[in-house]
Amino acid sequence: MTQDADPGLFGPGSVTWQLHSDPVMWIAGVRALWLQALHPVAVRGVMINSGFREDPWGRLTRTANFVGTLSYGTTEAAEAAGARVRRIHRLLGVDDPELLLWVHCAETDSYLSVARRSGIPLTDALADRYVDEHRTSARLVGLDPDAVPATTAGLAAYFASVRPLLTAGPDARTVEDFLRRPPVRPLLVPAREVIWRRVTALAYDALPPYAHALYGRPAPPPETVTRRLVATANLLRNVPSRLRWRLPPRHVLRAVERLGPQARPDPYARPAPYPLSDPAAILDTPGRTHGIDGGDGTRWGTPD
Repeated sequence: MTQDADPGLFGPGSVTWQLHSDPVMWIAGVRALWLQALHPVAVRGVMINSGFREDPWGRLTRTANFVGTLSYGTTEAAEAAGARVRRIHRLLGVDDPELLLWVHCAETDSYLSVARRSGIPLTDALADRYVDEHRTSARLVGLDPDAVPATTAGLAAYFASVRPLLTAGPDARTVEDFLRRPPVRPLLVPAREVIWRRVTALAYDALPPYAHALYGRPAPPPETVTRRLVATANLLRNVPSRLRWRLPPRHVLRAVERLGPQARPDPYARPAPYPLSDPAAILDTPGRTHGIDGGDGTRWGTPD
């Protein structure tokens, strides 16, 4: 690592550093939107205050940039981004800790569930470590880290407690309409039909069963969804990382420039470039059979 370079809030030795570089996080982010929309109070706040209806793409882009800054930016940049978000939350009156906790947990669960089902064999210990790491993200949006789940068991208990509050109300249906057919320029309509519809459909199928029940649309059997996630993720991983990471805003590339080439996320390397204190590597060769968390306390195995 470049001497005196700032590794940021997480650093190359974290689960977050490796996990968030994987392209399957794109699908996980869309799953988080499906899930977040089921909390009627939280999604109402988004609809009223965030300009989602007028500029949904802009809001999604800003969210992705925020996650990238927290994951790979300098400590100063991450803290500044958190301060901006907290200030906006206060001004818009959407800083209720219960609602912030829902958004945080839905994101963390989505990132972790999709990653594991896509063939990333995180051990239970590393999965817990990932959840614990993201209490730092929770602090930056205005939550008390001590009030945020620190393990996968704590995350599951939280969802069990909040599930009676969830419903697919009118605002959730607005989000659903956007996710199914987002407004795009005429030239991009073919790409929306060919690429986006498949991504958002797979993200929906990856939701836990109770979410499918609330939306009123069944999903394929979980084993089928897991196979599709593995196949899609492996297809995306075939796109060279140098190309993927050049997409704006280039967070990973900037982090590597700052810290040196050894900080490049490469979770498939043997040995891993930054061995964790847990002796197990974060990732193994994709496609082997592993127990993968299905996102609702269920575990599925991916086939060879």
